[in-house]
Amino acid sequence: MPLNTGITRLSGWLLSLIAVLPYGRIRPVEADQQAQKVVLVLHATGRDAEGSVTVDRELRQRLYRHLGGALDYYSEYLDTGRFPGIQQQTAFGQFLRQKYGGRRFDLVITTDNAGLEFLARNRDELFPGTPVLFTDPLDPPAVTLPNSTGIDAAVDFSNSLALAIELQPDTTQVFVVSGAAPSDRVMENRARAQFQRVESRLTFTYLSGLTTTELERRLMALPAHSIVYFLLVYQDGAGETFYPLEYLDKIAPVANRPIYAWIDSAIGHGVVGGRMLRVQSTAADIASLALRVLQGEPAESIPMSTAKPSDVVDWRQLRRWGISEARLPAGTQVLFRELGVWDQYKVYILAAAGLVLAQSGLIGALLFQARKRRRAEARIRDLGSRLLGAQEAERSRIARELHDDISQQATTLAIDLQLLGESSRDQNRNIEELAREAAERTKKMAASIRDLSHRLHPAKLRLLGLVPALGSLQHEFSNSGVSVSFSHQNIPTKLSTDVSLCLFRVVQEALRNAVKHGAARNVSVSLTGTQRTLALAVVDDGVGFTVDAAVDGLGLISMRERLEPIGGTLKIHSKPGGGTRLEISVPLTQVPANETIDVSEELPQSHVSG
Repeated sequence: MPLNTGITRLSGWLLSLIAVLPYGRIRPVEADQQAQKVVLVLHATGRDAEGSVTVDRELRQRLYRHLGGALDYYSEYLDTGRFPGIQQQTAFGQFLRQKYGGRRFDLVITTDNAGLEFLARNRDELFPGTPVLFTDPLDPPAVTLPNSTGIDAAVDFSNSLALAIELQPDTTQVFVVSGAAPSDRVMENRARAQFQRVESRLTFTYLSGLTTTELERRLMALPAHSIVYFLLVYQDGAGETFYPLEYLDKIAPVANRPIYAWIDSAIGHGVVGGRMLRVQSTAADIASLALRVLQGEPAESIPMSTAKPSDVVDWRQLRRWGISEARLPAGTQVLFRELGVWDQYKVYILAAAGLVLAQSGLIGALLFQARKRRRAEARIRDLGSRLLGAQEAERSRIARELHDDISQQATTLAIDLQLLGESSRDQNRNIEELAREAAERTKKMAASIRDLSHRLHPAKLRLLGLVPALGSLQHEFSNSGVSVSFSHQNIPTKLSTDVSLCLFRVVQEALRNAVKHGAARNVSVSLTGTQRTLALAVVDDGVGFTVDAAVDGLGLISMRERLEPIGGTLKIHSKPGGGTRLEISVPLTQVPANETIDVSEELPQSHVSG
């Protein structure tokens, strides 16, 4: 927002930020005080000035809200920047008299010295008895008015200079920029008087009243260890007029040294910063005072307050000039800080990281499952191949037994029967002896067929139960020259068909391995029941083997494959020359009666045989 003329423009900046007053700072009007309030604001700037537009919009909204809509708001413009002098003030007074003749105002607000001087000359005629609220940028105040109060906003230009020295302690020269307008010269004279306190440590050069071209040329070639202090330029040496902040926008890019200023309105226009007059906090105090007066509190009873400067810097300019943030005094407000990637996108980064982790976990799980599936498929293919080989081997064994045993016995029986038939013609043969031999061969054939059938499908398991079936295995293998002992304890009366068949086949395979591969002479089988499991142990005194080297054996794979569907486990303990011990555990679950094998007719609950 521009300054219109010297101190007048400075005060205009203060009022322009009334709009940013926090609502909590203003006490609402009581219900019995809701009569419409009439307020007049006198601007030093022109109607089209940025400050005037901002002040009218924001001040109107805030007063309207806190007065509950009971507001009649007016604003007028002295425009002293373009029309300076007493004649303009006289004409402006005549205009107000004609426009507002007979209207009573509850409050008149002005934020500059020119407006305060205008009220001192014309108040009794234009606004008799009306309270006045003002800010005074001069120390001491230019005038005093009865029934008024305000904010002491006197500026000490050396404050910002002190902050500049803290940020750049190697500074030796200060180049002060001001314009050629009367208000610019007033500002420069005040700064010269205040800078005298530090002239023993710093060299001051005043770039005053230069043409814009000359000023830019000088600013582009400033020496090292120097800074620029911008005061006010409303008019340059060529007579061209400017808005001060727009003029600052014009010269800041060409300056080869950092620029400091005295009011925070300049932040964002190319200055590093300063120990500045805070327009926002000052305007907040003005608005608060305005509400107190409109609520009926006498203006003269409200003491004036003092606007206090504070440190404000532009982060972008610190980066531009390589000024370390570590030099900033505690409490400095840093504006326009650019957020890092993390600060700007941390929500998205965290969400993306979470998504990546989730996807990684899912991919890992899928890869693990795929690996397990490939291993399972490989095992299935290997087992299928082995089972096909085992099937062919079993078929070959059955074929050999049929050929070498049953077939030969059948052939012999046929010969005996033929001889028996011929004996009727040949009395030399004993018919009784031939019949006896034929009967014996028939019995042997029946036994061989029965044994073969039993090995293929144990009918005793289905008819009598698990324990009797295991007893038959004991007798079968004991007859082959191996001592087999079998014990059982606490076996449930009913077992599922799957459990019974699984344990029978596991014991059958274990005995076969012990005899065929282990060359065992003694094997013990023990079956023990608990409330939840059946524990089976098969121990032999055979040659043993290395467990890790034999885990892929068809017999062991067959046992595991049988146990897995019913939740059983298999542990193998063996070593070369140390025999083998198999430990099988099978969980017991409640099953329907039609899926069980009744073992109530089995051997006594505790039985050992050998």
